[in-house]
Amino acid sequence: MGHGLRCIVPARGQASWRLCFDPRDWSVGEGGSTAAPDARDAMKKGFSTIMSAQFFSSLADNALLVAAVELLLESQAPQWQTPALAPMFALFYVVLAPFVGAFADSIPKGRVMFVSNGIKIVGCLMMLFGTHPLLAYAVVGLGAATYSPAKYGILTELLPPSQLVKGNGWIEGLTVASIILGILLGGQLVGPRLAPLLLGLDLPLIDTGIDTPPEAAIVVIAVVYLIAAVINLYIPRTSAPLIPMTGSVSSMVRDFAVCNARLWADKLGQITLATTTLLWGIFGNLRLIVFAWAAAALGYGTTQASNLAGVVIIGSVVGAVAASVTTKLDRATNVLRLGIVVGFLMIGLNVISSAWMAAPFLIVLGALCGFLIVPMNALLQHRGHNLMGAGRSIAVQNFNEQACILGLGAFYAGMTRLGLSAFVAIAVFGLMVAGTMELIRRWHLHNTVVHRDEIERLLAIARIDGGH
Repeated sequence: MGHGLRCIVPARGQASWRLCFDPRDWSVGEGGSTAAPDARDAMKKGFSTIMSAQFFSSLADNALLVAAVELLLESQAPQWQTPALAPMFALFYVVLAPFVGAFADSIPKGRVMFVSNGIKIVGCLMMLFGTHPLLAYAVVGLGAATYSPAKYGILTELLPPSQLVKGNGWIEGLTVASIILGILLGGQLVGPRLAPLLLGLDLPLIDTGIDTPPEAAIVVIAVVYLIAAVINLYIPRTSAPLIPMTGSVSSMVRDFAVCNARLWADKLGQITLATTTLLWGIFGNLRLIVFAWAAAALGYGTTQASNLAGVVIIGSVVGAVAASVTTKLDRATNVLRLGIVVGFLMIGLNVISSAWMAAPFLIVLGALCGFLIVPMNALLQHRGHNLMGAGRSIAVQNFNEQACILGLGAFYAGMTRLGLSAFVAIAVFGLMVAGTMELIRRWHLHNTVVHRDEIERLLAIARIDGGH
C-alpha cells in the first residue's frame, strides 16, 4: 500500500467495512476505496449535523430546568426540592447505565438520538400537564441518559484519534454554550417581558389551559426538542459495525461491571475518568447553586440569575476552543493542575457582591473549566473506545459522572434542608475540587513512575490515528 497506508478490518462475520488511513492524511473507504475527499465531506457534514442536534437538545434541557425551578417557586414547594432537580435528572444515567451503552451500539446512533429526544418531549409534556416537576424532569433525564452514549460514541466513529480533542472542543464548547444559553432562554421565557407575550397568544375558540409563565415556557421548550428530533433524522450512518444486545439483564449488568472495572484499571483511563467524574459532579449541581447564590449575594430573582449565568459562555467557549487548538491527545494530562485552580476560584465566588465583579470572574472560571474538561473528555473517550467500544465506554463515563451528580446533589439538598446557605455549599464544593484534583495529579505522577512502560505504550496508541 502506497505511503504506508494502513487498514483496520473487522473480525470475521461482522459487517463488510474497513477503515483506511495514511499517516499524512486519513480517509474512510468502503470495500477498499480510499476516496478521501468524499469521506472528509461526509464526516464534516455528519459532525455538523450532530452538533446542531446536540445544541437544540441541550438548550431545551437547561431551559426546562429554569421553568421547573419557577414552577416549584410558584407552588411554594419546600426549598430542598429545587436542588433536588439535578439528582433527579441524573437518576436514570445511573440506573440504566448497564443498558444504554449496549443500546447505543446496537442500532444506528442517529436513531438512538431521535428516540431519546422523543422521550424528552414526553417528560416536557408531563410537566406541562401537572406532573410534579421532579418526576417529569427525571423522565427528561431518562431521554438524556439514552442520548449521551450515542452523541459521544459517534464521535469516535467519525473522527480519528488526532481529531478527537478538536472534535470534543467543538462539541463541548457548543454544549457549554447551550447550557448557558438554555438557562438564559429559560429565564427570559418566564420573565416579565416574554411571558406576557406568550400568554397572549391564544388559539381561537380553544382554551389551552396555559395560564402561567412556566407553562408557556414549557410549550416553547417542547418545540425546541421537536427541532432537535427532526435534525436527528439527518445524522448519517457510519461504517462502524453494530453490536447486537444479547444475553439476559443480569449478563448485561455483569458486562457493564467488567467494562467499568476495565476503564478504572486503565492507567490513563482512570485519571481522566476520575477528573471528569469530579468536575461534572460539581458543575452539574453548581447551575442550581448559582440561583441560590445570586439571590443571597445579589438579591436576584430567577430571570436575573439566568442572565448572569449567560456571561460564563464567553470564557467556557474560549477555553474549549483554545484547548482543541493547542492540546494534543497525548498531552491531555498536562492540564490537571488547572483543576486545583478551578477549585479555589469557586470559593472566591463567595466574596463577590456585585454583578460587575461577577461577570469577569465567571468568564475566567468558565475559560479554565473549558480548557480542562475538553482534553480530559477526549482522552477518556479514546481509551474507552479502544477498550470496549464507543457506546459502552460513554455509558461507563456517564454512570460515574452522573452518580457523582446524584450523590453531591443529594448532599447539597440535605445541606439546604438543614438550613445551610449557598455560600457554605460553594465553599465545600470548591475545597472538594481543589483537594481531589491534587490527589488525582499525584496519582498520575505515581503512574508515570511505577507504570512508566504502560503509560508510554498507551500514549503511543493515542499518537496513531486509527490505532487500537
